Amino acid sequence: MSEPMMAAGFVAAFLDYASEKGAPRGALLTASGLREEDLEDQDNRVPIAAYQAMIGAGIAATQDTALLVRHTLDTKLETISIVGQIVHSSASLAHSIEQLNRYLRLMSETDAIAGQDRFELQEKNGEAWIVDHMPVGGASEAPPYLALEASFARFISEFRRSFPDLTFELEMEVTYGPPPHVQDYPDLFRVPVRFNSTRNALRIDPVWLSADSAFEPGHQYAFGIFTRHADGLLQELERSDSIRAQIEGQILPDLHKGSLSMDKISRDLGMSRQTLYRRLKEEGVTFAEIHDSLRERMARDYLAARKVSVNETAYLLGFSEASSFVRAFKRWTGMTPSAFREEGAGA
Repeated sequence: MSEPMMAAGFVAAFLDYASEKGAPRGALLTASGLREEDLEDQDNRVPIAAYQAMIGAGIAATQDTALLVRHTLDTKLETISIVGQIVHSSASLAHSIEQLNRYLRLMSETDAIAGQDRFELQEKNGEAWIVDHMPVGGASEAPPYLALEASFARFISEFRRSFPDLTFELEMEVTYGPPPHVQDYPDLFRVPVRFNSTRNALRIDPVWLSADSAFEPGHQYAFGIFTRHADGLLQELERSDSIRAQIEGQILPDLHKGSLSMDKISRDLGMSRQTLYRRLKEEGVTFAEIHDSLRERMARDYLAARKVSVNETAYLLGFSEASSFVRAFKRWTGMTPSAFREEGAGA
């Protein structure tokens, strides 16, 4: 299974914040295993485990177990992630939660209950709740309160800044017990909190569910720009998640060797041959087809660039003889490699 990843913007923002609070910047990076250049692009993907390690180092250095929730309350989502721009351009609370669920993966690849969005807006007996369905615990070594505190703090902080004269949060229910900094909760959240509850939920003023609670109009154009960018990022993630893309990434460095072992590729991907076969079947492709298609694509690139000869291209693609490469290329394109190369030069 591939390692869960997240947007570098959140890590960079926490790094800046923790450093300002006295945590040594170099020590935080060392603890996470990340470099400054890994965090330059907020859309870059970094391991969630690296972020958790940085949070742990920041808490240890500052001796403040509430460091993450303070950071969340003090920062603006729109400066950290494209998702923040989308949420702030949404038409209403319901619309913003819909977009949050849609683009959540751009922020962090967290598990969720099958067939259910992470965030759900509920109305019952005159009360309005935002329920967080994210599973807590599992293989993560981070204390369970960290992610949930940050989740609700983000809703609260964004509404406090955007609507300072209106009431948003009223009450919290959380499944974890009182954290070490429970004495700071009245100042941080400013609402009653019920610990060891059966769910994780934030009760809000019901007025935010009414038709009159539409956000400030005039953001449709910006919303369209932001969502187009986010859709492109999602498509990139989906392509990188496909088993085909993972196999291509594994075989490309060894393409010149010609003979490739499916057993070795499956081991390199951390799965059994049977699992790899099943995943390939689900995507409707075979290992041989991926190998052949990658050879064709690289052959076209090499020859179009005219930086290597036909014989050199055959070697780079793992053909033992140039004649075998010529036959394969004619099967792919209906042309000889030499003709293709010259046509590309003429174009």
